[in-house]
Parts: sequence; C-alpha cells; structure tokens
Amino acid sequence: MEGPPSKRWRAVALVVVLVLGGLGWCGVEGCWEEERVALLQLKPFFNRLRDPVKNTMRYVLYNWVEEINSDCCKWEGVECDATTGKVIGLSLPNRFYLETGFAETRSWFLNASLFLPFDHLKSLNLSGRVIQGCLHNHGFEKLASNLNKLEVLDLSVNDFDDSNILSSLLEFSSLKFLNLSYNSYLTGPIHTDGLSMKLSLETLDLRYTDLDNSILLALSEIPSLKYLDLSFNRRITGSSHGFKGLSRLTSLETLYLNGNYELGYNILSHLGNLSSLKTLGLESCGLSGTIQIQELNSLINLKELYLSDNRIDSFGSLGPFSKSLKHLYIEGSGAVEISSIVEGSIDIEDARERGLKNLKDVDLVAIQAANNSLLAQSLALFPSLKSLHFKSDESAGTPGMVILEELRKLTILEELLVEDASQSYGLIDTNILEDVGKLTSLRVLSLKSYYNDYNNLSVQGICELMSLKDLVISESNLTGTLPDCFSNLISLRHLDLSSNKLLGNLSFLQSLTSMESIDLSNNQFQIPSSLKPLVNHSKLNHFNGDNNHIFADETEQHYSLAPKFQLNSISLSCCGNGGAMPKFLHHQHELEHVSLSNINLTGEFPSWLLENNTQLETLVLPNNSLSGHLNLPFHPSMKLYELDISRNFIDGHIPIEIGRYLPGLTFLNMSRNSLDGGIPSSIGDIKFLAKLDLSNNRLSGIIPESLAMNCSSLTDLVLSNNHLQGHMFSSNFNLTKLVVLQLAGNNFTGQIPNSLANCSALLRMDIGDNHISGRTPPWIGNLSSLEEIIMLDNHIEGPIPKEFCQLQHLKLLDLSMNNISGTLPSCFRPEWINHLHLSKNRLRGSIPNSLCNSSQLVTLDLSENQFSGNIPECIGELSELGYLVLKHNKLEGEIPRQLCQLKLSLIDLSQNNLSGVIPPCLNVTAREEVAADYSGYGSDPYSDADREMGFSPYSTFSTDGSIALTTKNISYSYRGKILRLLSGINLAFNKLTGNIPHEMGNFHTIIMLNLSHNRLSGAIPPSLSKLGKVESLDFSYNSLSGSIPPQFVELYSLAYFNVSYNNLSGKPPPRTAQFATDFDENSYWGNPLLCGEPLPKNCSKPIEPSSSNSTKQQGDDQEDGGFMDIESFFQTFGVSYIMVLLGIAAVLYINPDWGRAWFYFVIDNLLPRRFRFCYV
Repeated sequence: MEGPPSKRWRAVALVVVLVLGGLGWCGVEGCWEEERVALLQLKPFFNRLRDPVKNTMRYVLYNWVEEINSDCCKWEGVECDATTGKVIGLSLPNRFYLETGFAETRSWFLNASLFLPFDHLKSLNLSGRVIQGCLHNHGFEKLASNLNKLEVLDLSVNDFDDSNILSSLLEFSSLKFLNLSYNSYLTGPIHTDGLSMKLSLETLDLRYTDLDNSILLALSEIPSLKYLDLSFNRRITGSSHGFKGLSRLTSLETLYLNGNYELGYNILSHLGNLSSLKTLGLESCGLSGTIQIQELNSLINLKELYLSDNRIDSFGSLGPFSKSLKHLYIEGSGAVEISSIVEGSIDIEDARERGLKNLKDVDLVAIQAANNSLLAQSLALFPSLKSLHFKSDESAGTPGMVILEELRKLTILEELLVEDASQSYGLIDTNILEDVGKLTSLRVLSLKSYYNDYNNLSVQGICELMSLKDLVISESNLTGTLPDCFSNLISLRHLDLSSNKLLGNLSFLQSLTSMESIDLSNNQFQIPSSLKPLVNHSKLNHFNGDNNHIFADETEQHYSLAPKFQLNSISLSCCGNGGAMPKFLHHQHELEHVSLSNINLTGEFPSWLLENNTQLETLVLPNNSLSGHLNLPFHPSMKLYELDISRNFIDGHIPIEIGRYLPGLTFLNMSRNSLDGGIPSSIGDIKFLAKLDLSNNRLSGIIPESLAMNCSSLTDLVLSNNHLQGHMFSSNFNLTKLVVLQLAGNNFTGQIPNSLANCSALLRMDIGDNHISGRTPPWIGNLSSLEEIIMLDNHIEGPIPKEFCQLQHLKLLDLSMNNISGTLPSCFRPEWINHLHLSKNRLRGSIPNSLCNSSQLVTLDLSENQFSGNIPECIGELSELGYLVLKHNKLEGEIPRQLCQLKLSLIDLSQNNLSGVIPPCLNVTAREEVAADYSGYGSDPYSDADREMGFSPYSTFSTDGSIALTTKNISYSYRGKILRLLSGINLAFNKLTGNIPHEMGNFHTIIMLNLSHNRLSGAIPPSLSKLGKVESLDFSYNSLSGSIPPQFVELYSLAYFNVSYNNLSGKPPPRTAQFATDFDENSYWGNPLLCGEPLPKNCSKPIEPSSSNSTKQQGDDQEDGGFMDIESFFQTFGVSYIMVLLGIAAVLYINPDWGRAWFYFVIDNLLPRRFRFCYV
C-alpha cells in the first residue's frame, strides 16, 4: 500500500533536489554565479573599443552589469549551454575590425588565467584586440589542462610576438579550429614534438604572419589538418625544405599559399601528393612563363584553383584533375589566353573534348584574348559554368568586345558580375541586359560602374529573370523609369540601383514582397516619407533612399495600419519635404540606424524612437524643421552612440540628466538650434564622448568642470557662437586628446589657459571673437601637430613668439584684430601654410623674405599694420598666392613686376607710399575662373569640405577669418566660398604715376577697380568697358584727362562710379541704363571742362578756355597736379600772405595809437588766459 506514496515522495524529493541544485549552480536564472563574477572581471579589458573610422572610444558590453537579477547567459557575446547553464562560448572580438578592416593601434598584455573559471568553454574569440602577448606565468599554457573542451580559438588580428605561442596553443588536445592570422610579428620555430597523437586540429589559419619554411616541418606532425592557410608569409619560399613534410597531410582538403612571392614555378612539383586536396590557392606566388600544370595530375579531387596575379603566359595540357575542376580564377595573370588554359594551342573543338566541361566558376578579370571571337568561343568551353566575373583593366589594354550571343549558351549560369565595364574599354556592349535576359537561371546579377559615353544602358530583357534574387546595377547611367514588368521579379531579395538617373515612383516595388534590402540612393525617384508602397514587405530590413525627391504622403493620416516590416536601418537624407515624422516609425522596434536629414521634417524631437528601439545606435536628424524641447526617453538608451539634431529649431534647456540617459554617446551634435541655459554638468558622465558640437545656440554660463575632467576621450569640442563666459578652462583639465577646439564667438575672458599645452594632438584651435587678453603663449609652438590657429578679434598683445617657427604643419594662422606688436619673426616660414591673416595689429619692420619659402601660401593679409620698406620681389614666386592684402601700412617703392607671375584674385595695396607706374602685366581674375589644375590650391580653411568635423556630414564648424575689401566706397568683410567669386584691384591713396594700363580691360571677372588718390594722368582707356562684372570704378583725385569713354554704359553691373577731381572734358556717358539714375553730379565733380547732364553746366555754348587754363593744361602735361596747378597756387598764396603782414606792420608803425589799441585787443580777446601777464 506504501509503494505509490513512496514513489510520489521520491519524485517530490527529486524535484526539490533539482530546484535547490539549480539555485546552487546559478546566482540568477540560467547563469552560474562564479562565472558571472569571472565575466565581470573580464569586462574592463574588453568593454572599450576604438572606432578607427571615427577615431573614438565606444562601450560595447552594455548589458554586462553587476545587478543580481541580470542573466549573464543573455549578455553580449556570451553563450551558455541550454541544459547546464555553463558558459560554452565567449565572443569578444573587435567588431569594428569586422566592419571596417581596421583594428586598434595600441597593444596590451593579456592575463589568460582570467578564463580558468570557464571549464566548459568550447569557443573563444578575441580577434582584433591587438594583444601583444600574455602576462608572465599567465599564458595560454596554463589553460590547456583546465579548458579541455575548447574546440574553437580565434586570436587573429593581434600582435603576438612570442615564438612559443603556437606551440602552447597546440597543447589544447580538443582544439579543432585555430586562427592566428594577421599576427605580423609571429615567427618560428614551432615545436610540435610528441603532439601528433594528441592533436585533433582540423583548421589552422596563419595568414599574414612572419613564419618561414620551418612551419611546414612542424605542421607535418598534425595529420588531422583539413584546412591550412599560409598566405602572405613572405619568408616561405619554394625550396624543398619543409614542403616534403606536407605530403604527410593526407587529409588536407584546402591549402592557400597566396601572396608568397618567392614560391616560384617549383611549387607545383611539391604539391602533387596531396591527393585529398579540393581547393588550392596560388595567387601572387611568382608563377611566370609557361606553367607545367600537368604536375597537379594526381589532384583528382581538385575543384577550386586560384592562379590570379601571376605572370603566366600559357599552361601545359591539363590532366585528369581538370574534369573535377569547377572554379578557376586567373585574374590579372598576364596576357594568358583563355583557350591556353585548356590547350597549349588554340583548338576549340579539341578543348571541348579534353575537359573543363564541369567548370562552374570562372573569373575573367583582366584577361586578354587574341580577338573577340576567341574570347566568345572560349566561354562556350564551360557548359557547366555557374559563376562568371568580368572586370575591365585599362592597364591590360583593350580586351575586345565580348560577343554576348555566346552568353546565351551558358544556360545554367547563376551568377554574373561585371565591374568597371566602361564602354571606353570596350568590354561589353550596352544591350547586356537584353542578352542576359535569356539566362533564366540567373540568381545574382551585378553591374557596377557600367556606363557608356554614347548610349545609356537599356533595361530591356531584365524582366525575364524570374529566379533573380540579388540585383545590383549601380553607377551605370541608368535613365528614365523602370518598365512595369520589373514587378515580375518576385524572387528579388536584395536590390541596389544606386547612383543612376532613374525617375518615377516606387510602384514597381509593391509586388516584390520578398525584398530584404533596397538601395535607391542617388537617383531622382519620388519617394514618400511614409514608405507606403512597401508596407507589405514583411522581410524588409534595410532601406536607403538618400538623395532623391522625398515628399510627404498626404494620405498617410487616413490609414493607421502598421507596416509588416521591421527595419534595422532607414536612410532618407536629402532632398524634398518629408512633412511630419512618418507614422510607420511608431511601429518599429528593431531599428539600429536612422538617418532622416535634409528633408524638412516637422514636429517635436522623437524621443519615442529611443524608447521603442532599445538597440538604436545612430539617430541622425540634422537640417530639418523639428521644434519644441529636447525630451529624453523614459529609460536610458545604452546603445545610442551617435545623436545629431543640428540645424533644427529645438529650443529650451539641454536636459540636466542627458549624461545619465544617453551614457553611451560618442557623437553629440546639437548645433544651430535655439537652445539656451547652461551646459549640463552631467555631460561629464558620458565617459567616451568623442565629438561634441553645441555651437550656434544661445547657451550661457561656463564650461562645466566635469566636462573638462571626465570626458577624457573628447577629440572635438565645438562650442562657438554662444554666450559662454568666464575662463575657458580651469586647472582641472583632462582633455588631452583634443584634436579640434572651437570656442569662437563667446565672451570668454582671461588668458589662454596653460592646460592646453598638454593637448599634443591638437590640429585646430579657434578661440577668436572673445575677450581674451595677455600674451600669446610660447608653448603653442610646441604643439607640433597644429594646422590651424585662429585667435582673431581679442585683446592679445605682445610679439609673435619665435616658437611659432616650429609649427611646420601650420596651414592657417589668423591673429588679426589684436594688439600684437613687434616684428614678424624672420624664422617664420611654415612650408605648408595656406592662409596668413595678421591684419589690424601693430606689427612693424619690413616684410621678411622668409615668407617666400611658404610656397603653398594662398592668402597673405598684413593690412593695417606699420610695415615699412619695399614689397619683397620674391612674393612673385608664391605661385599659389591668390589674395595679397597689404593696405594701410608704410610701404614704399614700386609695385614689383614679379607680381605679374601670379594669378591673383585680389590685390589691395592701398594707403601706402607706393610710387612708379602700375605694371601693365598684372594678372587678376576671380578664383572660380582659375584653371582646375590651379584652383585646387592648398587647404581652404573656409571651404565646406574643410569645415567637416568628421563624425557627421551635417556637423560643421565655422572659422571667422575674413578679408576686408573696400568697394562702392564702403568696406566689407568677405570670407568662405564667396571669396572665390570676388576679384578686384585697390591701389588707392598712393603716389602712383603714369597712365592707366589699357591691359586692365582684360580683367573680365573683377568686380572692383580703385585707383583713386594717386597722380595718374592720361586718358581713361576705352578697353575698361570690357569689365562686364565690375561693380565699382573709382578714378577720383588724379590728373586724368580726355573724355569718359561712352562705352561705359555697357557696364550693366556697375553700381558705383567716381571720376571726380580730374581734368576730364567733354560730356559724361549718355544717360541710359544705370547711368540714367545711379550716378549724379557727385560722380563728376571737380572736372571744370565736363558739361551736360547730370552736371549743371550746359554744353550748348562752346567753352573757350582762358590763357590761364591753357597754361594750366600745359603744366598738366608735364606735372602730376590735380584740377589746378598746386605749386603755383602755394607760391602765389605765400607771396600775398607776406605782403599783407608787411602792410599791417607798416600801418601800425606809422600810427602808434592804432598799434597800442591793437595790442590791447589781442591781449584781452585772442590770447588764452594762461598766457596773459600783468602789464601797466
């Protein structure tokens, strides 16, 4: 009777034991406590990664937290056994290496003992971590006995340099996969004595190491190997030493020896015994001439053969292995003819019989054929071909036109790739899609850079490819709309039509519901921001519609059905009007990347996007019309690393807790909004913030000390054009990695902080337009990486430090509008400087000839200083110089004729003491008109490209350097790209003589010509009427004579005209066009011989010049006076003045009473009180 209850109690007891046991081996559900603690000990070593493209640090192990209820089996990169809960897999690679191919740059030493607690570990991936080695007595040899279940170990892309590392790793008897590739310091010898019986290693990857032939002997002790990659070990040669040992690898199926240039033709004879070999890679192995390929006859299982990038002329006859061969790659193998692969002679029929009928994959990149027919017939040799790759190679000559009719015979072709097939190379005809349409088995079609100079690519025929899954037609000059039958391609999964000229809407996509990714960027499609045509595409993950016509779907508000897709990424950037934030985004929960920029989106900041998408990494919304306050999500967005909301209308304060809710940010751009208040101190909690742009807002207060202390990863700090105040930084400063510092346009006071002296990586420093005082610190000269220094419009004084001579990478120096004194250091000759702005200071002395060594100089602005002496003739050797501004100094002498060697856009030498004639050979033209080979001058600091911060295509910083140009009698400041459109000459207020050169009529693009206040004579050249773009002409206060050219009425852009105070005669230009209303008598005043409108003098009566006028005119021919003889005037005035004084003295002397009365009158009324004295 007790049997059943006893069984029940035993069952209950078993359940209790299991439950308690479960609680014993895990601190939380599914995770062992000791392993959770061990993982947290690993976290500091693997949590931070440097993004090599953006050069910033980022957190990656977001969910590795110490919270007791956190299941470590669900942590990033952790895999646990479903039954035991033990950790069996750890994947901690550098994800950025996998994405970009770039790894970290700073190596470190690993404590391998940290992995001892994971005794059930089967897989460990530490690739891309740049590990140099292991700590002493804490290497991998300590793990071999404990981690006896480890099967997969990936240590690729590290810096291991210990010759024993491979030997120690081979002690893991359970290891089946080992990857040590891209450890470029790994050398031999390798010792494997006694290991062959213990090893079960099947895959070994040793690419890009520094091993030699000794590795081959060591590997012969591992007969279990099936896959071996020794590519790009340049110390491995073709000598027999070592290669004989490979014959023992009877299980080897894959062998790659690519990139070992010293192997030579003997290598084939060493590989003949590897009878199990299925794949052989011999690319870039120094094979040349005629290759005796028959030495591989014993490789009867060979299916893939890679022979690209050698210098093979021909092959011997193929043996039995050719019948099993399915993939042959001979890219870039000299001028080998396709038919020679099959037979030494060209015998097509014999070739068909002898082999290669089973070949499925051929790479014909850069292969030459004797003629078109041969190439086409050669394709017919491969009836089993499934993959074909064409690529143009200009250096290989013109390969000839492929006769596409032969493609139709490849009835089972599944993959066709055509790259760089420009018609200029003559590779494939423009009707390729029409012919390819007959290949109904095609699954992958890729046409990249397939364009034609004469005809557009036709899309006819593509609709027949019903099995097509991947279609790429990019950069191929596709035009017009896609045919309606395009919607028949219902098997399509991936579509890339980017960078063409396609038009129309997205109706052709509505029926293609199997789509997973769509790229329509850089076309002229009409794309609704709602993506309504794609709502039924349940598999869609990625959509890119950048640079099309984006429009708001007015019908979106009438339907509320959620789309069937869940996107991972969406990009709709530029151009059009996207309306309100698309409603479909409210239903997305798997977004990782969102870019909706430059489409005039309206509404408030979408904080709900962050709340709904916990995996969101980038949110890019610049240049829209978003308004309202910046609201944060309810919960922290741990994975968000890029947020760009610049160029919107967001107002209010920056949220105080932004650092808490967005702790993973590395890029934050909120520039060009209407944000006010202070910068929250919580930004200092964003530990890995790399680039911060809050410029062009209304922020006030100081820079938080927490930001300067805690954001040690910051490389770009842009806070310009706000209302910030106080000292820039205190002594508590830890921003030593700064590359860009942009604080211009604020109210900072005090001196330049010495804490910046530790910013050795600083490239750009802009602190202009503040209230900074004191001297320029000499330590700036020690920042050897500096390329741009902008400190204009402050109160900086003292000389330019000689230490600036050490800045050899300097490209821009702007110290204008300060109180800098002294001379320009003679040692200052930066080789790469493009722009030098020192205007409006108190610099003196001569312009040093050392500047002529700066051959890349584009802008030289030394105006409004006290420079003296002559203009250095060597300036004419600065071939890149475009803007020469030396006005308002004390320069003298003549204008150097060497300046005629330059293609100047602007020359301003006004307000000096220059004399002599104007060189007629000057060459002045707008920068935009300069030839292309010249206009790419230097690094224009004000160009859009150079303003990019690098982390977002929409975040820019502005530099405030400018050039003052006086035109229309008003001084304007110009900067940026507008300078490229400006061109002018200002030589006013000097002592120049002679005529106005008629050659100036060739300056077709100048907008300003000012020669006023000189001593010029002669007539105004009629050729100046060719200055079609000129807006300001000023020849006033000279001694010009003759008539004003009536052709000036053709200067339709002319807005300011002044020829006053000369000796001009006749009538002003006819009162037509702008001369009818814009120029009154003030433009002609002081020319007594001018008459007619708009002057009051009537020309109806002939003017009879007096003899005095004749005398004056004769004097004018000889001298350089103005409208009267100045010398005669002063002589006459002096004589008359003396005679008046003598007359008064004589009268007072003759009559003493008058003299006494005059004396008292002067004392009482004219003499100042302090000079009076007592008198009787």
